[in-house]
Amino acid sequence: MTMEQQPMPENNSGLEQLFEQQKQAFKACSFPSYEQRKQHLQALYQMLIDHQDEISAAISRDFSNRSTDETRLFEIMTSLNGIKHSLKHLKKWMKPSKREVGILFQPAKAYVLYQPVGVVGVIAPWNYPLFLAVGPLAQALAAGNNVMLKMSEYTPEFSTLFQKLIADKFEECHVTVITGDAQKAQQFTQLPFDHLLFTGATAIAQHVLHAAAEHLTPVTLELGGKSPSIVAKDADLKESARRIAFGKAMNAGQTCVAPDYVLVHRSQQDAFIQAYFEAIQQFYPDSIADNPDYTAIVSERQFERLQHYLTDAQAKGAQLIQEHAKADGRRMPHAVVTNVNDEMALMQNEIFGPIMPMVCYDHIDEAIVYISDRERPLALYYFGYNKAEQQKVLHETHSGGVCLNETLMTAGMEDMPFGGIGASGMGHYHGHEGFKTFSHAKSVFVRPKFSLMKLIYPPYGTFIQKLIYRLFIR
Repeated sequence: MTMEQQPMPENNSGLEQLFEQQKQAFKACSFPSYEQRKQHLQALYQMLIDHQDEISAAISRDFSNRSTDETRLFEIMTSLNGIKHSLKHLKKWMKPSKREVGILFQPAKAYVLYQPVGVVGVIAPWNYPLFLAVGPLAQALAAGNNVMLKMSEYTPEFSTLFQKLIADKFEECHVTVITGDAQKAQQFTQLPFDHLLFTGATAIAQHVLHAAAEHLTPVTLELGGKSPSIVAKDADLKESARRIAFGKAMNAGQTCVAPDYVLVHRSQQDAFIQAYFEAIQQFYPDSIADNPDYTAIVSERQFERLQHYLTDAQAKGAQLIQEHAKADGRRMPHAVVTNVNDEMALMQNEIFGPIMPMVCYDHIDEAIVYISDRERPLALYYFGYNKAEQQKVLHETHSGGVCLNETLMTAGMEDMPFGGIGASGMGHYHGHEGFKTFSHAKSVFVRPKFSLMKLIYPPYGTFIQKLIYRLFIR
């Protein structure tokens, strides 16, 4: 249910009280020292180390089955790496940035002070509930802020656990976790945060922006979209299919940067499909039933949505190629869909599941035009080793990030900005970009006791002023 379908919010006094506590606590410590921020990050790091088994188990229960290794690799390890990156660079990030002073304004010095913005709101989604909560939390803490997090109602086991773990490590007036349904999330967006980061669906992001506009709250939106994979005619087809299959198989495709559809040269369609399913079979050699490595779809509602995409596509002329397996509970077999068109629901919406539509092209320009005619995605993946063609794709397409001969990695790199463009989001975080997102870049101009500014004070028309004009206006 989207936000516009919810009833009018009930009394919001509980959230407002928590927000006011955080606001007052920030006023009492509005520029935490390096040592204080370091302690906060270390506490968060140790929390993840100490409770990694509980975290993995809770997330698996929420999904009905989620691979413990996937959680460790793509939630716990990535979260720890992000915190370590901030700890390594924090002292340098906090240093004022010296800026040039033009000769006209001398003698003076100028610098940019990176100041905490205040109370930051974070709305985390269900698909990577730990990583997509801890990532912005750690960067907001590195920047010196207080933080309120709203967790997804679709991962209640993990959300409850995370709320408890955070409460054990942080004062409520410093970091607090909110649980509850979509109505609670709607109330959360109406708070006058100093910055709000939302990760989720594009349709809901519109309502988040509208709510934030009431208080002119700056917003970072991490959305998604239909991230394409291009397989060049001269690519290593088997290895390309393997890497694309891995990107789609991770978390059963429930990833904002999962390859959403693949563009393959027409002559290679059948060979790619065969290589793709061979890779899936290598990843999951046994039956998907009771396979601990095979992640389930998070809810019955999401499972039914994906099944509808398949039946809708078949009814409109698509061909479905599926693994020789039946769904086990919400563990859904991988499928490739060919002969697709824009009337099909799976080509209109981000799939977020183990379904791979295939679009054929005859020339790379057709693939580029196909991508450019659609909304700008969060990620784009190109497979091929022709340097000129790589550059052509990089220059002639728009996306939040690009991987050449790989998938997913833009989301896990801490020293690169992560964010979308257009319908896939606005703003960036991760690493230094995250620190700057949650900081106010305050310009500071410092004049010494001695100043030549009096030479340009009125009355105008003096010899010195005319000389200045001759020197600088020409």
